[in-house]
Amino acid sequence: GRRALRGRRAGGWRGGGALETRPPTWSPPAPPPRHVPARIVEVADIPRTKSGKITELAVRDIVHGRAVKNQEALANPEALDLYRDLPALRT
Repeated sequence: GRRALRGRRAGGWRGGGALETRPPTWSPPAPPPRHVPARIVEVADIPRTKSGKITELAVRDIVHGRAVKNQEALANPEALDLYRDLPALRT
């Protein structure tokens, strides 16, 4: 499957979608290919559980058009909408 790199900018949200059109370059040792993101996309927020963990499975389900299980465990379920139909993640 595809990997997407998620993170927050130190300066805050700037909008704009895709940040890079090519995969990042790495200083040795490079990670295995399955850990290199196919796309780097800027979003305003990252869905997290109430304990503060990033919800990667929920994001994966939204990106692939599947229903998200256990949304009541999310601290910010509205953040999932940022990933729904995101043009930068369409293959």
